[in-house]
Amino acid sequence: MSQVSDAQVLLSAEHLSKQVISPDGVLTILDDVSLGIRRGESVAIVGPSGSGKSTLLGLLAGLDVPSAGEVRLDGEPFSALDEDARALRRAREIGFVFQSFHLLPGFTALENVMLPLELGDSRDAEETARAVLAAVGLAARANYYPQKLSGGEQQRVAIARAYATRPALLFADEPTGNLDAATGQVIVDLLFKLNAERHTTLVLVTHERELASRCDRTLPLHAGKLT
Repeated sequence: MSQVSDAQVLLSAEHLSKQVISPDGVLTILDDVSLGIRRGESVAIVGPSGSGKSTLLGLLAGLDVPSAGEVRLDGEPFSALDEDARALRRAREIGFVFQSFHLLPGFTALENVMLPLELGDSRDAEETARAVLAAVGLAARANYYPQKLSGGEQQRVAIARAYATRPALLFADEPTGNLDAATGQVIVDLLFKLNAERHTTLVLVTHERELASRCDRTLPLHAGKLT
C-alpha cells in the first residue's frame, strides 16, 4: 500500500485472513491480503471460482469479520466494530448491487428504492427515489412490482436503490451474472455512468474480463492471495 497515501485511501485492509472449520480441518479462504482503495477509484477483484473473491468483498463491506487482520473505512476501524455499529456505517456510507437483485417482492420499484432512504430518516424519500429511478430510465415503472419487471429492469432498480443514499462506497458482486450479454452491457454502462456522476468509490467482483477492464485497477486473487 506504499503507493497510496493515507489521505487518499477510503478503504484499506491489512493482513486480512479468513479461515473456517471444515470436515477436513481448518480451511483458509483468504491468506494475508493487504490493499488500499482510493476515493473515487473503481477496482475489480478478479479470479477463478473459489479464489475467495466474494469472501474478500464480504469482509471489506463489513458483512463478515476476518479471522485475522483489519479493515479500515475512511481511516477508522471497521471490521473491529460489533455488528450493530458495522450495520450503521453500512447504512450511512455503503451501497450494494448483487447478482440476484435482492428486491423485496411485496414492494414496488419505488418502494424498494425508498426503503434505505426511509431507514435513514430521509425527509424526501419519495422525491429522491423517483429522481434516481428516472436516472436509471425507470420512471414509468415506479409502481411495478419486481415480478412484472425484466431481469435487466430489476437490476436497474437495485442500482437505483444502491445509489439513492449517495454512498461514498459501492460494492457490486457479479452485477451482470444473471443477465444476458446485451442486457449486461446496458447495466455495466449504467453502473459506471452513475459512478462517475456521483463520484462514488466502486469495488466490484467479476469473472468477466471486459467488465474488469472498465475499472481503474484490477486486483487478481488466486487461492486466497492477491497475486
